[in-house]
Amino acid sequence: MIVLIVLLLSLMVFRGIGALGVEALASWPAATRFSLATTLLLTASAHFTKMKEDLIRMVPDWVPWPRAVVYLTGLFELAGAAGLLILSLRLAAGIALIVFFILVFPANVKAAQSGVGLGGKPATPLWLRLPMQLLFIALTFWSAVWSRSQ
Repeated sequence: MIVLIVLLLSLMVFRGIGALGVEALASWPAATRFSLATTLLLTASAHFTKMKEDLIRMVPDWVPWPRAVVYLTGLFELAGAAGLLILSLRLAAGIALIVFFILVFPANVKAAQSGVGLGGKPATPLWLRLPMQLLFIALTFWSAVWSRSQ
């Protein structure tokens, strides 16, 4: 839930800054990319703190080397965040992030079904996780693939 709040609040802040005249944030797609990047920085940080232990428990049993996967997915989130903000990488980053959001969804399912929360907070129920994941996919497609030049 915190992730959704960060996404929406940062989107309003970035779009507000754009409305005040900052050219880099003067469009909704641009503000959305910055908001997605901010959210990805937040989620990536969990991969390198004590919360990584919660993330390791989220990794489905059929995935080998869960600790390495958690570190690697954190690096992917950091790279995706940067890629969204670099025009020459935006399309590739957008496509890669969409694939990433689809591939990590089984971990979200496991977390919801087994009650694995983050940082001592209760697990986010699947009825909320799925729409959030679809929102991230839609916003990434819209801002980085469809509207990548804005």
